Amino acid sequence: MLRDREPVTLRSLVAGTGVSTMAVYTYFGGIDGVWRSVRQEGFTRLERKLVDIGDTDDPLADFTAQLATYVQYAFDDPDLFRVMFDATIELEDLQAADDILERLVRSVRRCRDDSRFRADVDPLGFATQCWMLCHGLVSLIATGPLPFDRLAHAPSMLHAQFVGVGADPDTCDTSIQEGWVAPTARP
Repeated sequence: MLRDREPVTLRSLVAGTGVSTMAVYTYFGGIDGVWRSVRQEGFTRLERKLVDIGDTDDPLADFTAQLATYVQYAFDDPDLFRVMFDATIELEDLQAADDILERLVRSVRRCRDDSRFRADVDPLGFATQCWMLCHGLVSLIATGPLPFDRLAHAPSMLHAQFVGVGADPDTCDTSIQEGWVAPTARP
């Protein structure tokens, strides 16, 4: 999926578009500006998808849905996803990445405030752990060595995470089943 890609050059970027390389310099300042804009767009699109999930009466199902959306987003556009997390490219607006984390933190806070998680759960710390879990799983699948079907383990991994911070195992399973939409691979 993300393997064996040819490097993108300014000429290959504009080839067949009818746009000159000069236009790229005019509007983006060169190839680095294009990459900054692409990276920014990736975070902006992901944040919109997370906003679209909204809130229900089950904050744990909502949090699970956000994590599932993150995973699906990675497979919907793997090249964009890869650029989003390329730290060699500056991010135009750091708030865009922070907004994604803050949305997850807000969900963890809702779970804690609804007594789905223990009162001592640190929303930032736990949201970061869950993001890392999903990102790590996606990375291992997208770049190898794990096959796509290993994503089937994600709900049980989330269950362990959630129960570890105080979620009731039975209601936790119900919330995960409601919030987790099994990601599909894209060719």
